[in-house]
This record gives sequence, C-alpha cells and structure tokens, in this order.
Amino acid sequence: MMNKLWNNLQKKIIVIALASLLILSCAQRIYDVAYPTLNDGQYDSEFPYRNCSKQLEEISASVKLINCMAFFESYIFSKEEMVVKADILQKILNYDKEILYDHHPVSGTATIISKAFDKVLILTCAHIVDFPDTLYAFYQNDANEPKYLQSVAVLSNIDLYINDIPNGDKLEILATDYPNDIALLGVDIGRAQNFIPVFDYPIGSSHELEWGSFVYILGYPIGNKMITRGIVSNPGNAEKSTFLIDALFNKGFSGGLVLAIRDGVPNFELVGIAQSVSAEYNYILVPDKERYEYNYNLQLPYTGKSRVALKEEINYGITHAISIEAIQSFIKKNKRELESKGYRTESFLKK
Repeated sequence: MMNKLWNNLQKKIIVIALASLLILSCAQRIYDVAYPTLNDGQYDSEFPYRNCSKQLEEISASVKLINCMAFFESYIFSKEEMVVKADILQKILNYDKEILYDHHPVSGTATIISKAFDKVLILTCAHIVDFPDTLYAFYQNDANEPKYLQSVAVLSNIDLYINDIPNGDKLEILATDYPNDIALLGVDIGRAQNFIPVFDYPIGSSHELEWGSFVYILGYPIGNKMITRGIVSNPGNAEKSTFLIDALFNKGFSGGLVLAIRDGVPNFELVGIAQSVSAEYNYILVPDKERYEYNYNLQLPYTGKSRVALKEEINYGITHAISIEAIQSFIKKNKRELESKGYRTESFLKK
C-alpha cells in the first residue's frame, strides 16, 4: 500500500516539474524572440517594454507653453464711402470715427534647445508667431467681385511670452522659415541664476522612420502639458520635410517634440516637431451671439437675427510633423547670424 502511494506521489512530482519546465521554456522562448529585435539599430515599432517616465519627465522640463497676443486697430467704412485699397492710407490718416481695438490670442509649444551664458535659444512653429500686417473685409456687389472696403484691421503689436523663464515676456523672433513653418526665438535672461532646462537628448533622423515606428509627442494642447503617443503612417524621406502620425492633436500642440526610440528606452531621439492637424472649414449661419448665447430654448422656432460664423472641424488622428532634417537645415542656414548675437547652435546640429 505504501509503495503504491509513493509511486503516485512520484508521478505527481514529475508532472509538476515537467509543467514548470514547459512554462519557463515558453517564457524564455518569447523573451528570445521579442526583445533581441530591439538591438537592430532601427527605430522601434513596439510599445516600450519598460518604464520610461523618468526620461520623459526630464525631457518635458525643456518644453514650454508659449503665448502670443496680436493686437489690431480696426477702421470701419460705409458702403457709400466707396473706399478702395488704393485710398486706405489716406482714409486712415483722416479717420474721424471711433477706432475699434481687437486682439487675437494664440498659444503653442516651444522647446529650449540651447543656453549660452545669458542667451536662451527656443524652437517652435512659425505660424504661432505669424500674423498678417493688414486684414481686409469687403462689401459684396451684384457681380460678386469685392471692390469696396467694409473694414481694415491693422496690426499694431505682438506680445510673446513664456511664463516660467526669466524675462519670458521679452522674447525676440530671431529667424523664421514660413514655408517649412519653423521659427527660432531668443531671450536674454540677464543675470538670473534660475536653472534653465535644455533639451539634451540625441538628434535623430526622420528619414530612418518606417511605417509603424512608435513615437511620443510632448506639448501643450489647450494649455495643458501632455504626453501622447502615435504611430508613423507616412515616413519622411530626403525629398520631404514632413511626415504623418496618427496621434491625437489639439490646438496648442504645434511645436511639440516628436521623439522616436532606437533599440529600446531610454534611447530617445528627436525626429521632428508637431505642426498641425488636418481640418475642414465651413461657413455656417448661427443665432445672433449677443441675444442668444445663453439659455436658448431649442424647442422653439428661431426667429431672431443670424450671423455668419466659421466652423472648424478637426480630423483627429492625422497629425503633420516637421522633420528634424528641415529644422537642422534652417538652423544651419542661420548659424552665423545666431552666433553673432550670442546664441549657440552646435549641440543641436550634431547627429
């Protein structure tokens, strides 16, 4: 009887041992297949296999919210005055009616890319700091060919500021590349002893991105510092200065860093900056804003005045990014002028 029990116990031990070996061998086999692929010298398409919060927090310290406020002076003309563009300067000089003042706020993302003594160099998108000098509105005529001016808005001032750096309200636009949507800003922090975090990770190559490459994006959508992720859907190449990502994008993300991972975290590399999201614009009729902005009963027929409004419909998940090669080319082009003003560029031009 005892021999029989002993034999059964031995069989159970052998079965458990074999099962344990099978589980361990499977785990080892999965590890061997998945993780060595991170050492191929290419950008990863896998979700990071280990925690990288510390590195992302370190990088995000150099990423700042930039605010821009453009101020306009508006001049209104009646249709009977028949004001045309050629007359506008004389009409403004002799304007005897009330001038209307308006402002247009814009926010975005900027990154500190170098610091030399008291000079700080900042990278962002050009459209954040770009405003037209003059805005025209025309009366429509029967031929549908606008001729006579209804109003003219003249740009009077632009205020740029970053809250959490010394002299952040005295930013200077150093150089712009409007076709590629890149801008470099500078600020003299004076004798401030504050620690200024500078982006200090390797510069990558958008040309090496592939379909499915995994990226992180850091920025300030709607004024909030956030990190999101995306997949490269249309890699860049030598002929292109942009590439596509499927990441979610909201206003304020423009200028946000796009980081790829080469051979696993924490090997982050900068491959570009977020530029814009695909969107569609349509003119629609809406109720008079002043009278019906609040608490309008939607069950009642609307009989009040209407006005025309521009409605923006964002196509989320289609984000355009500016390649790091376009950024480096722009910096290199302006290198001599930037350095003559005391700004350093060599660290950002390194590969």
